[in-house]
Amino acid sequence: MQTSLPSEFLATDRGARADAILRSCVHCGFCNATCPTYQETGDELDGPRGRIYLIKDLLEQDGDPAGRAEGADPAPRTLRHLDRCLTCRACETTCPSGVAYGELLEIGRSEVAERQPRGFWARLQRRWLATQLSRAGRVRLWARLGGLFRWALPGSLARQIPRLQRAQRPDAELAPLADKAFDGLQVLLLDGCVQKAATPNTSLALERLLRRRGAQTARLREEHCCGGLALHLSDEARARAEAARLLDQVEALPVAPAVIVSSASGCGVTQRDYAAWFAKDPHYGPLAARWAERFCDASELLARSTTLAPAVQARRIAWHAPCTLQHGQRLGGSVEPLLRAAGYELLPVAEGGVCCGSAGTYSLLQPELSAALQARKQAALTAPAPELIATANVGCQLHIGDGLGVCVVHWLELLE
Repeated sequence: MQTSLPSEFLATDRGARADAILRSCVHCGFCNATCPTYQETGDELDGPRGRIYLIKDLLEQDGDPAGRAEGADPAPRTLRHLDRCLTCRACETTCPSGVAYGELLEIGRSEVAERQPRGFWARLQRRWLATQLSRAGRVRLWARLGGLFRWALPGSLARQIPRLQRAQRPDAELAPLADKAFDGLQVLLLDGCVQKAATPNTSLALERLLRRRGAQTARLREEHCCGGLALHLSDEARARAEAARLLDQVEALPVAPAVIVSSASGCGVTQRDYAAWFAKDPHYGPLAARWAERFCDASELLARSTTLAPAVQARRIAWHAPCTLQHGQRLGGSVEPLLRAAGYELLPVAEGGVCCGSAGTYSLLQPELSAALQARKQAALTAPAPELIATANVGCQLHIGDGLGVCVVHWLELLE
């Protein structure tokens, strides 16, 4: 793709990167075939190729008075269609040219936010989401308050309030296994803000799996948000500040962990990018590099284990791979062998690469599109009549399970 970005913008790191990504796109359109929003609306501008053109037009008109003429400013239209993007990154998996669409989208959203300020209520809503859903205690508080008044709320809003899982008591003594795959390994477990509040048994299950195989596990006290939520809300400055606080927390630990593991793929996709985020930062660059050397998803870590407990209950499983796992972290196919090794039968599920519509705060900000994708995913997962549905991210778990007659669990809870 040919570009003509303003020289002042090209001279910046962001401008040079945007230009490189834009030029890598050959506008073949393969991305639209796997884009959930394009499939729902049929609008070219709701697909990756159309959004790339919108971002290109926006950036090329920077500083051009003609581009600011009444009716010619591309910012309002660009904002509308970029907001509809789920950031599922299925297009990246499909793209034959390796276009870094997710990175370009972040640049585009940041640029358009500077040129097209949102209205007061939209800003207030996004600020509330960024500040209240990024702390586990606040998520728990609002979920309990919302639960008390669920009966008085509109159905669409009432369904967004998570039903908090009752946390199991952590076992003081766990029977060790002959499998010593993690003997003496110092592992830092990251809980995640929403997961810690809504589905705390996910982290407890992972802790038991590791401790029975010899690992020494630890957690952060008052773990800071990873920054993923702010990034979803196009607040890059807040996202980086939260990531920096999390890096500082890890560096302050008295015993440095050998492994940092995330069991929420929505957090993991953000945490995996820290090294790139802070590559040129003299202070946080080395911290982020050390983080990257130690960070992994739970599925990567448990793949080192030689034995997994056989399934004793439901055996027919419908597996939903979150977009953040299969497209964002490129770990598609990492969980399925572990479930099969534990004795579960994984049923064939149609459209396994299509987003469920949760996508962080997307279900709150784009309820109609989110609901359409939710119904589509629920139909696909229940079609083979599973006894359980398993996934790897709390957002997907809550969103898919809403109003469904089949229990949706995190896959880690199935391995004990």
